[in-house]
Amino acid sequence: MLKTTTLKKNYEFKNVLTRGKYCSGKYVDIYYLKKNNKNFNRIGIAVSVKVAKANKRNRIKRLIRENYRLLEKDINYGYEIVFLWKKKQDIENATFNNIKNDIVKIFLENNIIK
Repeated sequence: MLKTTTLKKNYEFKNVLTRGKYCSGKYVDIYYLKKNNKNFNRIGIAVSVKVAKANKRNRIKRLIRENYRLLEKDINYGYEIVFLWKKKQDIENATFNNIKNDIVKIFLENNIIK
């Protein structure tokens, strides 16, 4: 099992957001860029400060990260992926299954999953 590598620098996020392709789901927006020819993916997760207080934002990030971890073995390699939580969605709807269904649907539509 590979350790999930993350995007940490502002310029890494900006690179994916400006050059990458955009996909929208009910709860999550995803930008992805087929960039590296390595055998791993890099992810970044962003939740706006306007959504909620820190503990709820961190909960959303944990749910997204865990869903990605469970899907990681099925995802094609070489992508840089940024997950953005939609500001309009209520935090109460942030359940594990809602986020999972949203991410899987987006990945299948864009051929990111094998």
